[in-house]
This record gives sequence, structure tokens and C-alpha cells, in this order.
Amino acid sequence: MKLFLISIILLGFASCSNSQDQELIIDDEQQIEEPVTPEPELGWKDIPVPAEAGDNKIWEFQDLSDDFEYEAAADGKSEKFLEKWDDFYHNQWAGPGLTEWRRNHSLVKDGQLQMIAARKSDSDKILLGCITSKVRVSYPVYVEVYAKVMNSTLASDVWLLSPDDTQEIDIVEAYGASYSASAQQNTSWFAERIHLSHHVFIRDPFQDYQPTDSGSWYQDGTIWREEFHRYGVYWRDPWHLEYYIDGELVRTVSGKDMIDPKFYTNAEEPGNTTKDTRTGLSKEMDIIINVEDQTWRSSPESGLQSETYTPTDAELANAEDHTFRVKWIRVYKPVEK
Repeated sequence: MKLFLISIILLGFASCSNSQDQELIIDDEQQIEEPVTPEPELGWKDIPVPAEAGDNKIWEFQDLSDDFEYEAAADGKSEKFLEKWDDFYHNQWAGPGLTEWRRNHSLVKDGQLQMIAARKSDSDKILLGCITSKVRVSYPVYVEVYAKVMNSTLASDVWLLSPDDTQEIDIVEAYGASYSASAQQNTSWFAERIHLSHHVFIRDPFQDYQPTDSGSWYQDGTIWREEFHRYGVYWRDPWHLEYYIDGELVRTVSGKDMIDPKFYTNAEEPGNTTKDTRTGLSKEMDIIINVEDQTWRSSPESGLQSETYTPTDAELANAEDHTFRVKWIRVYKPVEK
């Protein structure tokens, strides 16, 4: 009997001990699995500028930046919008190809700049939006935009252009559609690429240089129309450009023979290759955000339907596909610490 009672007592003690051990194990597991508080999401001003500001320099936020956290109706822009933007191109030109820029085809709503494409009545023209900054930028400067390109054969653009139209830097130029009904062609090649380039021009007679190397069409497997992405350029000096996508350096263009091998920026006798007075990308520039139909796509020299990329009426009827969206654009200058 004594042995039986002792056995029961020992079993009870073991059971209690095991229960305590299990509780300790459970407590340890709970401590290990305790969720970590996520870092707060950075605001648009606080996302680090991916380019290097330089020795003993820091990036200074510029007031011409815009988060589009206000309303601006298509048919009557608000004072807030007009503080920084004109709702047209930087001169009276109405646009390339079948483009017809209209002031009422840009608006700000739901924290986004929106540019909507539509067919002009009884015409093959396309009504599109374009806005131009009221303050120009000059090097050194970093400009970055957070944008979602259209699911369209039209171009979604953010770019810099000198007032005399002779120097241009393209921050993003994209053609988001994977299929063109007008050409009856697969256009995935364009949907998978972002055009990162610059131009130098002679206006009369018209001559245009831009790089044609494979790096000017950036791809990494992304279909760019599917999400918002950050697109930025660091215009360091007249002979050096750095292009960034989602904070990563994806392209560098540097040196006279890459920026202006044809001597179009000569201060004297532009285009004269025997006399080097090149100034490079040296002029102050307007910031332009727009949608456009481009002649080389909608009216190709070949005249072939298979090379004619322009939206059909049925495609344009899908307003969601034909709205270019920008959540913010920010501008920084490097300054001494």
C-alpha cells in the first residue's frame, strides 16, 4: 500500500513537472514568434536620394517638387496647381504626330496627376494632356518621379527641355501596351522597356542626335505598366547623366563623345566637327509631364500597317488603360553641409 501511494505521489510530481516544462517551452516559443513592429513607411520627401551628392555635400529638397495632394479640375485648374505648373506645353506647339494637347486633359485627383487620352470628334487626332513647370532646373540636380505608365501604344513621358528646344533629357519615356490593334502586332518588346535617353538638336536645318546603344532601352523583366515605379535622373554636369529606377542606378552616360559626338552644342558653328566649342547639356530646362502620339509610331516612313502603332477607337474607349498617373515628382540640389 505504501509503495502504491508513493508511486501515485511520484507520478503526480512528474506530471506537474512536465506541465511546468511545457509551459516554459510554450512561453519560449511565444517569445520567439512575437511579431516585430514594422518600420514606418517613408514619406516621399524622406526616401533617400540614390545618387551621391558629392564630397561634403547633402541633398536639399526644392520647392518646385509636388506631391499632388490637392484637387485641380480639368476645366479649371486650382491656385495650388497653378503655383507650380502651366497646363500646356512650354510654347504654343500642340504636339507631335496625331497629338493635340489640350488644357482640359490633365487634372489632379485622389493624390495623383492624371492625364487622360481621348479621340477628337470627327478626326484621327487624339486629345492629350501636357503640363510644364513654371520654374526651370539646371545642373547639378536630381529629378525623380513616381509614376504608372499607360497600357497604351501612346508615350508616357517625363522629361526636361531647354526653352529653345535644343537640349533634352528624358527621365522616362514608355510605351506600355503589349499589343497594338492598329498594327495587329505584339508590342511586348516596348512594354518590357523604358527609354532612357537625351537629345541635342540643331533646329534649322533640323538635326537630332540621341544615343542608340542597347542601354538606352532598359529592361529587367518588369512589365512597367503594371505598377507605379520611381524614375530618376541625376544631371550632374553638362557631360554626365545617371539614370535610376526604383532607387537603383541602371544607366550612366558620360563624356563628350557620348553626350554630343556630332558637335551640335558648339557655342560657335553648331555641327562643325573641326572646331570644338561644345557646351554639352548646359542650358536650364523646363520639366514637362505629358502623354503623346509620336510620328515615328503613328505615321512610319514605311507606311506599313504592321509598323503603325496608334490607339484605335476601341482601345481609347478604355479610359483606365489610357490614363497616365503620377503620384509625385521631387527635385533635389546638392549643397554644402
